Amino acid sequence: MGHAAARSNGGWTSRRTVLKAGSAGLLGSSLIDQGRANPAAGNAKSVLFVFLTGGISQHDSFDMKPDAPADVRGEFHPILTATAGTSICEHLPLLAQRTNDYALVRSVASNSNAHEVACHMLLTGRLDLPPGFTTGSAPSPNEWPSIPSQVTYALHGRGNPSLPPAVVLPQPSVNEAARFRPGQYAGRLGKKWEAWHVDIAAKCALGNGACPHCFRFDEDHFEHGSPTVFSTPMLTLPEGGPHRLGRRIDLLGEIELQQRGVRQVANLREVDAYREQAISVLADPKVRRAFDVENADAETVDRYGRNKFGLSLLMGQRLLEAGVRFVQVNLGKNSSWDTHRRNFVNLKRNLLPYLDQSLSALLDDLNASGRLKETLVLVTGEFGRTPRINKDAGRDHWGPVMTSLFAGGGVRGGNVIGASDGIGAYAVEDPLTVENLAATMYDALGIPEHQSWSDVDGRPYEMRRAEPIHQLF
Repeated sequence: MGHAAARSNGGWTSRRTVLKAGSAGLLGSSLIDQGRANPAAGNAKSVLFVFLTGGISQHDSFDMKPDAPADVRGEFHPILTATAGTSICEHLPLLAQRTNDYALVRSVASNSNAHEVACHMLLTGRLDLPPGFTTGSAPSPNEWPSIPSQVTYALHGRGNPSLPPAVVLPQPSVNEAARFRPGQYAGRLGKKWEAWHVDIAAKCALGNGACPHCFRFDEDHFEHGSPTVFSTPMLTLPEGGPHRLGRRIDLLGEIELQQRGVRQVANLREVDAYREQAISVLADPKVRRAFDVENADAETVDRYGRNKFGLSLLMGQRLLEAGVRFVQVNLGKNSSWDTHRRNFVNLKRNLLPYLDQSLSALLDDLNASGRLKETLVLVTGEFGRTPRINKDAGRDHWGPVMTSLFAGGGVRGGNVIGASDGIGAYAVEDPLTVENLAATMYDALGIPEHQSWSDVDGRPYEMRRAEPIHQLF
């Protein structure tokens, strides 16, 4: 029940026993031996995890199959990139010019074709499901803790005490029935270790994508539901649950009210520790700047795009610059990349151009500031899409393989790791899972390989359940 066997010098023993002794064996991939000879990330100080909620099609982005039958290869064409021998989709021209800044891992599996289960696996870094796992409209305390919550636990007491170790923005991942995707919150770790959730995206009914460039999967026209991209945030604080921070006024006005409140407190020790941290965060000028991205200079906004994708990535990188160690950016809300219908129309018009622009701007800014070397960037969905195109010109859920993009933090640009078969259905080289993705992020943050956490009942669990992807570095 969450404790697999681990190998020790004296034979096989329970992982519970190993954890209690202060160390844990790692159930690795086929790459363990190679990894021991090649250290993983050593340059990173922070992580930016970009979640393409809904599952991007690998065939129509970073693992194209131009020689496959027409009902597999689809409508898009590959284009040459800055890296010899590597091609990606024609609708990612800016990223094609920047392949020397990132690596592609084309052999990652999430082991489920269902959104709820695959999201829980990806967002918690675990392939197993917890006892009593169910899906519902609200987050469950029986879920495994999210990666940001585990990072909050592991990095507690390290770094700037006035900043949360981990932040999630600009909104939670929910489906069109307003059901929360599992794995986004602290779950069995307990509310004390909840990451900082910034629900700041403007409420746009059922709109998908890079609002205000909203879209409906089966419609050509959809109106954005707000005059702005972001609104006054709802912040989920440790031990506090969701709270409105005062009146619904603009964000800067809200922060200024909080600052005046701080000055009126004679003794901050009388303030609850978590409330104190929240006030300190909002009073930080770098954090104010991070949240005020809609008023960034025109040149910056033009490069990222005045939309939810672009400004969310700008906000994420500014929070890292302010000192946050881990930022998760959800690019999409209502499973925006879940292209069961009109896959090619929606990717071409509504998704790939905005991803291409915003991610390229992010890489450029990190490069120009010198922070790409110390910032690990991961871009991935919860699963891939089916090789065969369905009757609605779409692709359905596909857990056996997807492509994940890594940049920064010592990643060797232009590198391609793993491979899928001729129709993009299964990994045929270096099979990896979402557990390897999580381990790579933990490694980048300097979290010890034997780090464990205990649930609300005192049961210990390991954080890493696989090896980091050593070939990236």
